[in-house]
Parts: sequence; structure tokens; C-alpha cells
Amino acid sequence: MKTLVAQARSQFLALNQIVNGQSLVYLDSAATTLKPLVVVERLQRYYAYESANVHRGAHYLSDRGTENYENSRLQVAQQLGAESSDEIIFVKGTTEAMNLVAQSYGAHFLNPGDEILITEMEHHANIIPWQMIAQKNNFVLQAVKVTPDGELDYEDLRKKLTPKTKIFAVTACSNVLGTINDIPTLTKMAHDVGAVIVVDAAQWISQEKIEVKKWNIDFLAFSSHKLFGPTGFGALYGRKELLQKMPPYQGGGNMIAEVSLEKTTYNDIPFRFEAGTPHIAGAIGTTTALEFYNQFDLNEVRKHELALLKAAEEKLKSIAGIKFFGRSKTRAPILSFNLEGIHPSDVGQVLDQQGIAVRTGHHCNQILMNRFGIPGTVRASFSIYNNESDVDRLYRGLIKAKEFLS
Repeated sequence: MKTLVAQARSQFLALNQIVNGQSLVYLDSAATTLKPLVVVERLQRYYAYESANVHRGAHYLSDRGTENYENSRLQVAQQLGAESSDEIIFVKGTTEAMNLVAQSYGAHFLNPGDEILITEMEHHANIIPWQMIAQKNNFVLQAVKVTPDGELDYEDLRKKLTPKTKIFAVTACSNVLGTINDIPTLTKMAHDVGAVIVVDAAQWISQEKIEVKKWNIDFLAFSSHKLFGPTGFGALYGRKELLQKMPPYQGGGNMIAEVSLEKTTYNDIPFRFEAGTPHIAGAIGTTTALEFYNQFDLNEVRKHELALLKAAEEKLKSIAGIKFFGRSKTRAPILSFNLEGIHPSDVGQVLDQQGIAVRTGHHCNQILMNRFGIPGTVRASFSIYNNESDVDRLYRGLIKAKEFLS
């Protein structure tokens, strides 16, 4: 395990820097992972030597770029267990993917009075798009409750997931609680009442092997920057039979077949959903990020990250007045907590002064914060490049923060 971590850490130059006079401890991977050197170098090579637009080019650089771009689509399809690369739409990230499904599927195939079901643990990216189309089209938006331990309330789910439900939009892994939901079971439950399931896999993509075809998932999205890749790039998976009947989300170049002043006919999937010049470097960088990630044994990585989570909980629970949020049996390496009587933002600032990077605030989930009656939390999240020393630094940093802020 130490060899695995050492091998990984050597790729992340950001960890070599000094922040506020101390070596950096990066515990904010749930927000975005650091980028390995292989990804940085691949992006540099693309911009230095390969920069050209893709599709329809008549020269070497364009042909090469198109080949690399479409190869990335194939790699993502394989990563997600999709049947075809035609089912992979490139987007800016999970947020755009959810908006695309809401506007191109939800707004066109639901009727007034139909219900959309989300949960209290959703990121705003999986709340607001549904809220927008519900308000505009007179759909009914409901949310499944979360238990005090941070798990879905299945009793409440069974009450609210009915034949009136046409879309069930759910996170596979909570970015606040770390809770990993049973997506195969939730997919079957949705299909049993005739609903389409939309899965936010932004946090899940780094935790488990995903099998969209095997589990019969309808839509699933992730962001590359959560998996060591570039920002501003992600992918939406959609079942082909659903994508083929959906209208375009945006208009412009590349998404068309023929254009006249009177009418436009649209390109085949997935291109009809990819208007304009795409994030070519993002696709190429994502391919390299997937290659980097897949070189490791996922079971070993998960074992390492969960060991750090357990170690952090054990150390931090000795701090008087600490309260944890999220106690699910199946979790990602995400630890949310508060110190009694101290605002989470103040804790984050004192930790930063010690070179420790955490996230504070509502984490784009004010509904969940309201559920627990708090303004926000401190969140520490672990990845492959973290080690036991980082846990010790976090513990000592919190002791100092408590002494300074009490």
C-alpha cells in the first residue's frame, strides 16, 4: 500500500509546494482532484503541437485531433460499461449534463402534473435544473428524505416513488455525507413504476466500477476533474433509444445535418448535442486521466482511502465538541464535521494558515444543510495521494483551531 501511495504522490507536483510556510496537505479532492504530471504534460503537448479543430478538417492536425477526440469518447464508453460510444455526449461537466437531460428530455416528454423525484442529499446541480422545468411546465418536484445517519429513507422513497413519477434523479454518492447509494437497486425501483433514472456520478466515478448497460441505467453523468482530469469537461451517458428521440439542447455548428433559412435538420447522436467547437484538450486530457487511474487496483485504492477515513474519524472523535455528519455503512472517503460553537468557515481559515486545504460551507446543498439545521460543515476528503501524515496534520490543525477560536 505504501508503494501505491508513493507511486501516486510522485505524480502530483502540487504536493511539493509550501503554503503559508508549511508543506501542503490537500484534503479537498471531493471538490476537485489534483492533476498528475502525465495529464499536465499531455495537455501541454496538445496545445504546443496538436492544436487544431476536430471533424471535417482537411489536414493532418485536424485528422489527428479528431482521432484522439473520438478515441476519448470510446474510452469513456468503456469506462462506464456503455454499449456504444454513440451513447456518450461530451459536456462541460455534470452540471451541464443534468441541464441537458432536464431540457431535452424532461421538458419535452413529461406532462403537467407529472412528478420528478430527487433526494435531500442532491448537489444543486441535480436540484435546480429539475426545479426550473417543474416551475415552467407545472411538473411536481418532490424530495426523498435523508435519515439522521445520512442514508436515504427507503420508507419515504417507497411512498414517493409512484407511477406518477416520470424522472428519478439521484446522486450515486453524496458530496457532503459520503453516502454511496445502491444505484442498481434504485434503478430497478424506478423502472418498476415506469420512471427514468438520472444518476449524478460526479463523486461515484472514483469509487466503484460503473456498469450502465448491465444495470440498465437511463442517464448518468460525471465530471473529469473529479478523476484527475481537466476542469470544464465531462460526459453524459444516455441510453441510445432515449437520446435518439431527444431534441438538441443548443444550436450551432457540428450539431446539424442541413441548414436552410426555412428549416434545419439535425446530426445523429451524439453530435446533435455537441454544438460548436468542443473542449478538445479536455477530451484528450480525460483519456490520459483514465489511463492514469486504471493503472491502479481499484480495490487497493478504495481500501487505502477508507483506511484514511477511518483513521481520521478515530483521531478526530477525541476532540471535544466535534460532530460528524454522515454515518452510512457504505461511504466514500468524505468526512464532514463541525466544531461546537465555531463557524465552519473560521475553522477552514485557521487550517489554511497551517497549509491544510479543506472545504467549508454548504457544499452546494442547502437543502441538506437545512435538514440538519446547520449553515454548513467542514469537509475533508481523501484521495490516492493522501497518507497517514495528512490525517495527523488535520488532527493537530483542528486542535489549534479549537484553541484559537474558542
